Amino acid sequence: MRRQAGEHQLTSNTQPLADLTESQRLGLRDVLKDVKTAKAWSWELPVLLRDRCWLRLDRIRLSQLMRQLPPDGREEAPELVHYRLLMKEGLDPLLAQQTCWQEFGMEDCQRALHAYWRSQEGTDHGWTSRRYRQLVSLYRSQIERGVTTVPMLILARRESAEQHQVHWITETAPVNR
Repeated sequence: MRRQAGEHQLTSNTQPLADLTESQRLGLRDVLKDVKTAKAWSWELPVLLRDRCWLRLDRIRLSQLMRQLPPDGREEAPELVHYRLLMKEGLDPLLAQQTCWQEFGMEDCQRALHAYWRSQEGTDHGWTSRRYRQLVSLYRSQIERGVTTVPMLILARRESAEQHQVHWITETAPVNR
């Protein structure tokens, strides 16, 4: 079993299989076996959540990931996306803001901006709607290509500036070291 790097991989020196207990390693074998026998894409496929602080490795279904680890989508509010698009097109910032106010309403634009800034102050550990969609898309793509793999999210430590890391565990190397 090994970690497979992907284009959406965060660079980190954290080894996803380091410090796993023997029973956790055996559990990984079972998870990979379940993925291999599934043979088709499904929201019921497993996702692994590794909490290093509590030395836990939890298995959940992909369909549970959004509830278990809610992604932050405030950056993708339609008001902010539209504003950024207008700015990219070269519109003056004040005119872009006024255009958004006319299209969405001043209160909604301000609410979206305040929510975005509040989210920047908090610690979502980099787990955004975009990263969630990338994980799902990559998982589906790999399964449809016949690759036996499972995503392992190594959760950032609480109250830290770390980001959650996504690692892809495959069956190409032995579980035991």
